[in-house]
Amino acid sequence: MTIPDKRAEIAREQEYFDNAAKHRRRHHANLTAAPAAAVHHWAAALIKKYVRRQLNAESEAEAVAFGRIDDDQEKLYIGRSLIHDDQGEILVVSWKAPAADRYYTASAADPQGLLLRRSFECEENTILDFTDVRFADETVDEFLLRELARARTGTLRDIVATIRAAQFEVIRQSPDQVLVLEGGPGTGKTVIALHRVSWLLHRRPEMATGGVLVVGPNPTFLRYISEVLPGLGDDGVELRSLRELGPSVSIGRTEAEEVARLKGDARMAGLLARALEARIGEPEPVERLLTDRGFLAVPGTDIAAALAEARALRLPYAERRTAFRDRLVSLVARRAGNQTVRPAALANLLDRLWPQQTSTAFLHALLGSRRRLAAAASPDLTEAEANLLFRRGADRLSEEVWSEADVALLDELEDLIVGTQARYSHVVVDEVQDLSPMQLRSVARRSAKGSMTVVGDIAQSTGLWARDSWDAVTAHLPGPANVQMLAYSYRVPRQVYDFAARLLPVAAPTVAPPSVVRDGPAEPRVHRVPMAERARRTVSVALEHAAANRLVGIVCPEQCRREVEAELQDQGQTWTSGERHEPGSRLYLVSPVEAKGLEFDAVVVVEPERIVAEHVRGHRMLYVALTRTTAYLDVVCVGDPLPLSQPAPVETAQPVPAENFGARERDRLAELIASQVRNSAPREAWSAVLEEARRRLMGPAS
Repeated sequence: MTIPDKRAEIAREQEYFDNAAKHRRRHHANLTAAPAAAVHHWAAALIKKYVRRQLNAESEAEAVAFGRIDDDQEKLYIGRSLIHDDQGEILVVSWKAPAADRYYTASAADPQGLLLRRSFECEENTILDFTDVRFADETVDEFLLRELARARTGTLRDIVATIRAAQFEVIRQSPDQVLVLEGGPGTGKTVIALHRVSWLLHRRPEMATGGVLVVGPNPTFLRYISEVLPGLGDDGVELRSLRELGPSVSIGRTEAEEVARLKGDARMAGLLARALEARIGEPEPVERLLTDRGFLAVPGTDIAAALAEARALRLPYAERRTAFRDRLVSLVARRAGNQTVRPAALANLLDRLWPQQTSTAFLHALLGSRRRLAAAASPDLTEAEANLLFRRGADRLSEEVWSEADVALLDELEDLIVGTQARYSHVVVDEVQDLSPMQLRSVARRSAKGSMTVVGDIAQSTGLWARDSWDAVTAHLPGPANVQMLAYSYRVPRQVYDFAARLLPVAAPTVAPPSVVRDGPAEPRVHRVPMAERARRTVSVALEHAAANRLVGIVCPEQCRREVEAELQDQGQTWTSGERHEPGSRLYLVSPVEAKGLEFDAVVVVEPERIVAEHVRGHRMLYVALTRTTAYLDVVCVGDPLPLSQPAPVETAQPVPAENFGARERDRLAELIASQVRNSAPREAWSAVLEEARRRLMGPAS
């Protein structure tokens, strides 16, 4: 098609878009007026909720359609929502409708009766350009490549216009299973899982009644994905971080890795269950209850029988307690005759034999008692392991600070004591490869019937529960799992991935890398600098990208974070971190763990050697850090920019002249010494570590 012909075709298509937009506005006006016609206020509220959801999915600021498919009989326009004219004639079908399936599934090998697939590039409802795929030819999808190159905004966007056939096949998988989406960086695992939710809610409306839960690793990740589903018209989906599963408590306690790993072990479920059952007491041979006429003697055997009946019920602790109370009241009433048992006496007996419990109070008491831990340990845990769990908690429960690993224990206890109150038709879990068995139990119990979509990548599995196969994950999820591999990386540029993939033989030798579909604008840049220059260069490179209107992620190891934060502050910069969000900021400062699942136009990775050294699967964590970009990658380092073996315990750096050794250098020296001590340098080696650090910062002693 020549350029003049294309301009004329764009004009014809624009007429169609303008007409569809007119009918969309008419539909919106009718929707807005609908609540006023409701007979009851509660009906009006329901209608308003429906209207709000529809208007969210049908913004008047966006194009009415993103695609068109032609066969030998008709042309069909495809958009985010259904649009019809005032005669009921369909102008645009929703991408979730069966009629739109061929837009995603047709290929040159199997055109499914299609002659053409057209993809529109628009600014609001104005067509700027379009790209055609003619199924008689093997046409390169230039529209997809242009969409992938668009600048990031800090939140994940939908991909309804660019879903590929293999991705759409995954989206359409049956919800009556655990579906595992495995794929390397940039394969679109997360966004495909979210589109799967939207598609299922449309095709299986009954799922909306039971609700959908999306679980992410941290609040930063949830903010990143928060606009996708509302933009697709699905604003009723609940998003929670792992910390938000279970009771609301103060998190901040640090603990040894061996303790955190033990708390994540599935054997803890048995320990908690046995410890809770142990709180149910045994009656005295005769229990004496105060009445209005003296005392009533109740045989302990009768009370024990009532206890046994209640304990045998397949109900949570609190409900079985209620069942025991009812049996106890009935038993006492039969024996009391014309006496009236004092309510306080009956309540005291109930509390002594079956005390009320809350998850927080129970775990606080359990972890603070060596005796209770030892009694509940067998047969799953050894005495030594039980001792590892002991800690001295706060004097007051309200002042207790819990660890990250405690959250799943508290949630397990919530389920044991009162049951899991909120269960969902479908549960989505992202970055699942890093979850402990106890965390997996926590998310799995939220699924009412075992319908789940879990997302992850074994090559990015790091931390205390790093896995080398999916069997170690799916063993803690309901039913058999269907593992689907996403083979193509759309986000990460070829130059960046080739650089990062050199880590795979060390990080994950059994994992097949994805096929990368596009080139980036530049090769990765490596900046080797003296230690005193590291923070300044990091911020300088980041600001260079931000000045070009790029969203920038600085991925920084813990040891280097203070110096980078100080440099950002010195230069008057604001940034978003894993703990706080700065609206409008184009700079993110995140740890490698916080970077998981995020994407940026440009990424600056600080000191790869330290990233490797600070994490259990350090090479995998570095692989994560390097692959967060859609375009540009910079590495700022003193040491090796791509370490393929465990780095030396002390950073390599250029000496800092003694006359320049000021407060900042002293701080860095203290951090360096502290890091080496934390990294298990033996006490007798501390003096050598100090001397080495002093020499590297100040030069050899004279």
